[in-house]
Amino acid sequence: MLAFDFRYLGASGGEPRQLIWISYQQEDYAAAVAYARGREEIDPAKIALWGTSLSGGHVIVTAARDAQIACVVAQVPLLAGDAGGMQVVKRVGLWHLLRMAFGHGVRDLVRSWFGLSAHRVPIVGKPGTIAIMADTDAWDAFCQLASDDLINEACARIIIRMDKYHPIKHAGKVRCPVLLQACDLDIGVPLSVIGKAQQRLGDLAEVIRYPIDHFDIYIGDNFEQAVSDQVAFFRKHL
Repeated sequence: MLAFDFRYLGASGGEPRQLIWISYQQEDYAAAVAYARGREEIDPAKIALWGTSLSGGHVIVTAARDAQIACVVAQVPLLAGDAGGMQVVKRVGLWHLLRMAFGHGVRDLVRSWFGLSAHRVPIVGKPGTIAIMADTDAWDAFCQLASDDLINEACARIIIRMDKYHPIKHAGKVRCPVLLQACDLDIGVPLSVIGKAQQRLGDLAEVIRYPIDHFDIYIGDNFEQAVSDQVAFFRKHL
């Protein structure tokens, strides 16, 4: 297994720190695949991709661009950044979304144009606070899962780019088996979008649904079940 940190995050280098930028992360996935293929101990015909949430969209895009990928697991994948828009508004409030987009996202993007320091905000926070995900479920999962050295910050410009990301548009170009793990109560990744992705993938798609919310899949028995399903999928196709 090859695990890596995206540029600007974790142990990887680059400035500004904590920048989440979709096109760069896609390049990092491609670079990781190229590195794996160059290792003598790895069979280049058996390289699989795994991604969750935002990265669940990245692995779909990567597989669409690389016909040699053997198979893909996309766990609760963000396939359409603007999906579930009204449900998100109802949960966090329109004022919060506008404040985050224009008060923080635009501010950070404009600062970057002039070479100024990044404007960062918390990634996860309690409802009503300044955070990209100001949500009870997200906060509870963060408190349970976050390591002591995790930096709960991101450059705010990603807020005004996320809704423009649509990995589902690439699904029809994927040529390998794909496991889509979907949560029935996930407002950010609606089942309607999973259904569209399944349709575009055709016989290549395997869908497993769980009667839980987006962040529940990372915790306890839900996590164990999801991992078990992933292992079975990889054994089948690798």
